[in-house]
Amino acid sequence: MKQFFKMMFASTLGVLVAAGIFSVCSIFFIMGILASAEGSSEYMPEKNTVFKLSLKGTLSDQAVKNPFDEIMGETNSRMSLVDITKAIRCAKTNDNIKGIYLEVDGLSGGFAGFEAIQRELKDFKESGKFIVAYGDFYTQGCYYLASVADSVYLNPLGAVSLTGLVYQGIFFTGLEEKLGIEPLIFKVGTYKSYTEPYVLKKFSEANREQITSFLGSVWGNMTSVIEKNRNIPAAKLEQFLNEGLALGSAGKAVDYKLVDALLYRNDVENIVKKMAGQDVKGKLKVAGVDKMASIKVKEKESKNKIAIYYAEGEITMEEPSSPWDADAKVITENMAKQIRKLKDKDDVKAVVLRVNSPGGNAFVAEQIWKAITELKAVKPVVVSMGDYAASGGYYISAPASKIIAERTTLTGSIGVFGILPNLAGTFEKIGLTTDVVKTNTYADLGDMSRPMREDEKALIQNSVERTYDLFITRCAEGRGMTKARIDSIGQGRVWTGEQAKGIGLVDELGGIEDAVKQAASLAEITDYTVTVADAPKDFITKFMEKKLDEAKVSVVKNLMGEDFETFRLVQKAKTQRGIMARMPFDKVGL
Repeated sequence: MKQFFKMMFASTLGVLVAAGIFSVCSIFFIMGILASAEGSSEYMPEKNTVFKLSLKGTLSDQAVKNPFDEIMGETNSRMSLVDITKAIRCAKTNDNIKGIYLEVDGLSGGFAGFEAIQRELKDFKESGKFIVAYGDFYTQGCYYLASVADSVYLNPLGAVSLTGLVYQGIFFTGLEEKLGIEPLIFKVGTYKSYTEPYVLKKFSEANREQITSFLGSVWGNMTSVIEKNRNIPAAKLEQFLNEGLALGSAGKAVDYKLVDALLYRNDVENIVKKMAGQDVKGKLKVAGVDKMASIKVKEKESKNKIAIYYAEGEITMEEPSSPWDADAKVITENMAKQIRKLKDKDDVKAVVLRVNSPGGNAFVAEQIWKAITELKAVKPVVVSMGDYAASGGYYISAPASKIIAERTTLTGSIGVFGILPNLAGTFEKIGLTTDVVKTNTYADLGDMSRPMREDEKALIQNSVERTYDLFITRCAEGRGMTKARIDSIGQGRVWTGEQAKGIGLVDELGGIEDAVKQAASLAEITDYTVTVADAPKDFITKFMEKKLDEAKVSVVKNLMGEDFETFRLVQKAKTQRGIMARMPFDKVGL
């Protein structure tokens, strides 16, 4: 019997060891494949190739492709604005690329990112090369981009979904009443509306005013571009919108000159083949964003560097530890350390800070502000605003030498808030009681099981007001304004880049290239090389650091579908703490 157990144990151990070795080998095998794919050689396009720009997924400034997305069936991958921009520019200058085939498949993102792509496409057309757009269904943002094309085609059963912009708020007040939750709100800013869903049942008049204002500004910019690109009178486009013709037959889009013809995908591809000089009977010869962006651009190396630092995501105390946020972008205090490194690099003559953030933790924003102020004392700092540079995002932008924003950037939101839930009513409903023993008056400050005393509320409100006073002080110092002036245009109000320029929060309108030129001018250099100070980590590095978090996220996203973002929002809310300088909206985009 003893021998039997020894043999059984040895066999079991052997199986476990073999399984472990197999798993490790499998992981390294996958990693080897991924590393080979990422380290592939530069793409060289064949003659008469077409750059196929497929508009799908989610747009962000920088994106690291997660190979597990495809393995797990996740198709809503991220697209990088940096890569798209580079790809379009390479297509413009490469003689073997004859034009762009713009294939619409539901790209989502912020207003400013779309504005930047639209500008690049317009510049591409100046080369004399063609742009042809095709879509089964055009979302508003994708149609805005497609309107630049020489020819716009629509599937006979498709639609151009131009209906106008809308922002819908969800209010939790009724639910809180049923659960016995009393949210305690501490804020400064008439327009600081992040807290409204917890205490109101509809938008306040101030919030409705600011939403109407910035939506009108963004929509006005979008429609004016469409009208100009398609040579459509404003009254004609307004008629299409207000009569709900987006829900009519596809032929209405032709009647109103939104598209040139109703064609099937195969027919459009044959048109593109002819325009590119390809064999109509053969397969359309195309190159995607990844291939085009891999083409190396020959630049003269200079000892003078202009460094671009990408500050993208919410400002938080620490990196997300939850696997649900494994692919989320955040800004932490580590940014201050990186900024100080740039200050000490002699070859870096100027820094372009690309801010794409709705704000977040006020304490962290102050630490980053300090580092940027120190950097500016040594060399020029120019901010390029992306989709958002609001609240804490504006806080870290304020000390810059110059601020450049897109017309549709959402910025400002200079205000702060804090939220503490009082669960005394909930405890009573479910029969829970608590008792405390304390050594000092405020030892139990923040106890959610009892109503908060007035003296405690006053202490917290004073803290919030001090933070706001510091916020407007930082803005006043950075913008050369009085605190009173900043307060008058602050109060938590959100402005578009176009509006912000008119009130002095922004210096110029433009993209990141304009910011680089401005930085060079301020540094008084004409010979320079542009470098990226914080290139995103490749997938292998992220894989080693976060292990299988990426894979877990892909599995859960695949199972939950559209509900995943709501789930992630709830998980994120659990970790927020401290006084917040954050934009009042979680997502405003196309």
